[in-house]
Amino acid sequence: MDIRAILAGLAFALIWSSAFTSARVIVAEAPPLLSLSLRFLISGLIGVGLARLLGQTWRLNRAQWQTIFIFGLCQNALYLGLNFVAMQTIEASLASIIASTMPLLVGLVGWVWFKEKLPIVGVWGLIVGVIGAALIMGVRIQGGTDFFGIILCIVGVLSITVATLSMRGVSSGGNLLMIVGLQMLVGAIILAFPGVVFEEWEVVWTPKLLLAFSYTVLMPGLLATFIWFWLVGRIGAVRAATFHFLNPFFGVLIAAIFLGESLGIWDAVGVIVIMAGIFVVQTSRNI
Repeated sequence: MDIRAILAGLAFALIWSSAFTSARVIVAEAPPLLSLSLRFLISGLIGVGLARLLGQTWRLNRAQWQTIFIFGLCQNALYLGLNFVAMQTIEASLASIIASTMPLLVGLVGWVWFKEKLPIVGVWGLIVGVIGAALIMGVRIQGGTDFFGIILCIVGVLSITVATLSMRGVSSGGNLLMIVGLQMLVGAIILAFPGVVFEEWEVVWTPKLLLAFSYTVLMPGLLATFIWFWLVGRIGAVRAATFHFLNPFFGVLIAAIFLGESLGIWDAVGVIVIMAGIFVVQTSRNI
């Protein structure tokens, strides 16, 4: 793994983790699904527009269109949509911790479904990571955290696992930014339907909301997704997923700094255990 990939992975982990904090700010003052649909619409149009200026085309092959749809559905509509709804009742730090288990799920599915070899130390890494996640969720549930919100986050992380695995072996063909923009437009369209049916456009306009929304559109929405696609194309989905082991730490730290969310001793232990599990799973594959 070269230095460019390492720096890109660190940048991705930091920006991606911050999305939970900005999302928590947004859903406190605006409807989650409609806000997210609007975010994807703006990010998608910017992405497609920039791609066209760079000479990229939307005349893509079948595999690329399939990836765009699956990623738009699983990551944008399901994963982020469910997380936005969940963060109306649960803290950003917990949502980020649950989301950070994605590399464990990628490793598990690759081992069980795709019959990829996983050394015994990697299997123990999976077990340790799951124990860490279960520890945090158990403590939070006992503390009164909304159980339904946790379920939404779990379904969401399963969805992004599917999205990540759908990128296996798919080349961008030099149209990376176009693919990023189009998959966001797919998410915008899908989320618009439940948003219109179940939500009302009631917004408390504040500088904090505008700042959080703008940041989410440009940084996690556009830049982080572009980095992720670039990273997967450069080093592969499994290697790229290695950087998610930093998400529990970054997610909890950013939420504590900007939202004042508390971090208990068992939360800290669980974060360390999850990070260790993810690291062991990924390094056991000679990454």
